[in-house]
Amino acid sequence: MAEYKEIHGTKIRNYTTNPDNPITGEVWYNETANTLKFQYPAVTTTGSWRTGNSYNSPSTTGRGHGTQGTQTAALAVGGNQPGGQTANVESYNGTNWTEVNDLNAARTNIITLGTNTSTIAAGGGPPALDSTELWNGTNWTEVNDMNASKQTGSGAGDATNGLAFGGTPTPTNANTEVWNGTNWTEVNNLNSGRYSLGGAGTSTDAIGFAGSPEPSGVAITEKWNGTNWTEVNDMNTARTYIGGLGPSSSAALGFGGLVGSTYQSKTELYNGTNWTEQNDLSTARFDVGGGGTSTAGLAYGGSIPGGKSAATEEWGGSTNVTKVLTD
Repeated sequence: MAEYKEIHGTKIRNYTTNPDNPITGEVWYNETANTLKFQYPAVTTTGSWRTGNSYNSPSTTGRGHGTQGTQTAALAVGGNQPGGQTANVESYNGTNWTEVNDLNAARTNIITLGTNTSTIAAGGGPPALDSTELWNGTNWTEVNDMNASKQTGSGAGDATNGLAFGGTPTPTNANTEVWNGTNWTEVNNLNSGRYSLGGAGTSTDAIGFAGSPEPSGVAITEKWNGTNWTEVNDMNTARTYIGGLGPSSSAALGFGGLVGSTYQSKTELYNGTNWTEQNDLSTARFDVGGGGTSTAGLAYGGSIPGGKSAATEEWGGSTNVTKVLTD
C-alpha cells in the first residue's frame, strides 16, 4: 500500500499551529495541541437570512428598488400609505432605522441608487414621474429629470454612475437610461420590456431579472455590459415585484415577489451563469427593498398578506467551511 510520502510527495510535517493553506487530504502534526490533524474537503454552506430591527413606518411599502445601500448603510425612500404616497425617508446604520429629511415629492415604486449618505431617487408615482432627487446625507435636492417617466422599474449602480431600466406606464416598457451624476441619457433597451423586475450590479455591468406580465410573471434574466442587454439563463421561479441586490452581474440575489396572489419568500443566487435556490426569507412579501452584496445583503419593507411590513432581514451569503480532524 502506498505511503503518505508517495501520495503527497512529502513526509508528515510538524507545525507549531496549523499550515496557512492546507490542501484536501493533507496530514500534519500540531506541536502546540500535540494533535495529528487532517484536512477534510471544504463544505459550502448555503446563505441565510436573519432578523434585524424594523423601521419606524410600517404603513409604507414599495421602498428601495434597485441595489440601494449596503447591509450597514441604507435608505428606505418613499412608499405607500393608506391615504396615498409618502415622502418619508429613513436611514439604516446596520442596527437601527432613523427618520431623516423627507423627499421633495411624495411617491412610491422609486428607483433608488446609492448609500445612506449619497443616493439618487428617480421616477416613481403614481402617475409615473420623470423627476430625480439627489440625497447628500442631509437633504434632497431636485436635479435633472429622466428622459422617460417610469415607476416600478429597477436599477443598478450608485448616485454618480447609475442605470435605470424597465417600468410602467406601458406594460412592455424596455426603456434604459444611464445617469452620469448630472444627466440621464437613453441607451439600448431591454430585449424583454417589463416592470416590477429585480436589478443588481453597476451602470456598466448589471443584471435585470423576473418581472411582469402579471399574474405569474416571468423568469427571464438579462445582462447589461455597458452597451447592450443579452438574455442569459432564467431564474428557477418566475415572479413579479421581486427584490434584488448585488455588486455585479455575476453575483446577484433575487428574493420575495408575487406569483398570482401568492406571496413569495424564495431566494435565488446568480453566479454569472446559473441561478441556485437558497434559504428563504423569514417573511414572504413582495415589493421589498434591498441593498448590499450577495454575501452581505439587506431586505426591508414590502407588502405582506393583509397589510404592509416594516420588517428588516439581513443576508449572510454562502461560505466555505473547512473541517479539521482533531482527535
